[in-house]
Amino acid sequence: MRKQLILLSLVLGAYAARAQETISPAGPQNKPVYLTNATIHIGNGQVIENGSIAFSKGKITAVGANIPEAGGDATILDMKGQHIYPGIIAPESNLGLVEFESVRATIDAREVGEINPSVRSIIAYNADSKVINTLRSNGILLAQVTPEGGIISGVSSVVQLDAWNWEDAAYKTDNALHFFMPRVSPVGGGPGSPDRLKVAMEQIEAVKTFFREAKAYQQEGKHTATNLKFESMRKLFTKEQKLFIHCDLVKEMLIATDFAKEFQLDVVIVGGTDSWLIADILKQHNIPVVLAQPHALPVMQDDDVDQPYKTAAQLQKAGVLFCLSNEGFWQQRNLGFEAGTASTYGLTKEEALSAVTLNAAKILGIDKTTGSLEAGKDANIAVSTGDILDMKSSVITRTFIQGREINLDNKQKQLYEKYEKKYGL
Repeated sequence: MRKQLILLSLVLGAYAARAQETISPAGPQNKPVYLTNATIHIGNGQVIENGSIAFSKGKITAVGANIPEAGGDATILDMKGQHIYPGIIAPESNLGLVEFESVRATIDAREVGEINPSVRSIIAYNADSKVINTLRSNGILLAQVTPEGGIISGVSSVVQLDAWNWEDAAYKTDNALHFFMPRVSPVGGGPGSPDRLKVAMEQIEAVKTFFREAKAYQQEGKHTATNLKFESMRKLFTKEQKLFIHCDLVKEMLIATDFAKEFQLDVVIVGGTDSWLIADILKQHNIPVVLAQPHALPVMQDDDVDQPYKTAAQLQKAGVLFCLSNEGFWQQRNLGFEAGTASTYGLTKEEALSAVTLNAAKILGIDKTTGSLEAGKDANIAVSTGDILDMKSSVITRTFIQGREINLDNKQKQLYEKYEKKYGL
């Protein structure tokens, strides 16, 4: 054990020596800010050419082509034709819960056991993760920190990506419980191997039994003993929380629909690879979809090879509320570019932008405070020289979280500048 601890300290020490950037969270906004002469993408489909946006004390006060003139103490920044967007929101991330995938001691995304509704991801969130800085440089300003492992893995929270600690980072705590549905697939394996479909259905039935017992527990006036797992389900049944069900196949999503009907819950499907096949059913039951990993091969061999790119447009056409997500933590920095791919396969540019901003905010339950650039909402803003959904033209020049201008430096930028200087590039 002592040798393992020494080895771990050397690994972490070596990483700390390489990652020297020190970025402290920004202080509160202390005077009004005006961003002028920009193309403003509201996030709800509207675009304002040569517009301005004003914000004070962390809140947007005005957006438009003609807004009231700035007061004497205001900071006026001429954006010179740049583009202003709502900050991108990354749902379904283990950002801040994993730092080195190869070092177990830095992984805090999983808990022991199969049913853990009382686990709260927010208290394990590491606001000092070096990965956070790389996301902000691509305009990602909020993330849903999601636990993993088991079948009922715990409760996620939404964090803003400029904070001293998890309490400071919390944007919306305990917003959703996560159910990782076992894969409902045909019998597989060789002789003597278990019937995977049978095992999966038994596990799903066990979860249903747990939900029924938890609901009965909530309906009791008094309890002879406190059940922590049942207690942690209270907000789910009062609809203060949503149930995020992770599944991909049609049969699995139909089971998710049954969950919504039987327990009268606000259900969201995460993954939803085959959601385009039952879009009408999802629309009928008002079930949103968090489309995971759009840059991937299709699940079924008979599907079009570009089906994952087209699914977003098909859901949009069917009227299903959806947003886009990515796997893991560092991969989230490409989320805007994946929305850009969806915009070449049926979505308009503004619909694709909504898929990583306002739609995500609606699904996460934070659309009253963020997701679009509207008066009264938090000033979560990204400024880009070009299209934020295009890897080639997007260069993020400024970002603001709740009105605070964020330092966009990170280790990767420092290395680029170091060797650019060395070799005169």
